Amino acid sequence: MRDHPIPPVTEPLQYRAIGVVKAIYKPKDEDQLTRGVLVDAEGAEVEAVVLGRVLTLMRRHLAMDQPHLWVVYPRCRESDHLHLQIAGIWEPSTLAPEQADVTDELPEGSDYFSIRGELIYTKPEANELVVKVRQQPRADGSRPLPFKLQIKGEIALEHLRHFVSLDVRRQGQVLALERFDVIAPMPTRGGKAKGGRSQAARRGSGSRARP
Repeated sequence: MRDHPIPPVTEPLQYRAIGVVKAIYKPKDEDQLTRGVLVDAEGAEVEAVVLGRVLTLMRRHLAMDQPHLWVVYPRCRESDHLHLQIAGIWEPSTLAPEQADVTDELPEGSDYFSIRGELIYTKPEANELVVKVRQQPRADGSRPLPFKLQIKGEIALEHLRHFVSLDVRRQGQVLALERFDVIAPMPTRGGKAKGGRSQAARRGSGSRARP
C-alpha cells in the first residue's frame, strides 16, 4: 500500500485532476448506492457518484454513517457547481491495519486537490481561471474527451496556453487556487511551443494565489 492516495507525478506534462474530501457519503436511494452527496463537517453538500470498484469496499468495510477520506475526481458541470466522482478511500487503519506506519491523516489535509493541465482561460482581475485536463485512453484504445475545470484564483495572462500544476482547496462548491507552478508552454499545431522561454526556464516558477 502506498503512503499517500495521490501518486507522485512521473512525467513533466502529466495531466490529472484528483483530490481528497473528508465527508459522509449519503446515497440518494438506499437501494442504489452509486449516486448521492458528500456531506462535510460544516454540512455542505456536493453531488457525487461512486465508481464501480469502490462499491465493494463501501459494502464490506465501511461504516456509512461516519466520515471517511474519499479519493475523488472533480468535475465542474457549471459555474460554482462542483461534482465529484468517488474513485477510492484513504483509510489504512481500516483497509490495511497491519501497516502501522501509514496514517489516515494527510499533511495536505481534507479538500486538497492536485490539478495539472493546460491553462486555457485566465482573468486575474476577476479571480477566475480555467484549466483543460486530458484523460488517459481507455482499455479499448478510445480516448475520452478532455474536460475543463473552473477555478477561483489569479494567474497572470502571460501564462495562458501553458501547462500548469495547481494546488487547489475545495471551498464549498468552489475550487480555490492555493499555489501554482508553470511547467512549460504548450506546443502549437506546428509542433513548436508558444512563447520564447524554454521549458527549463518555466519549470519551478510558482506563486501564491490571492487570498
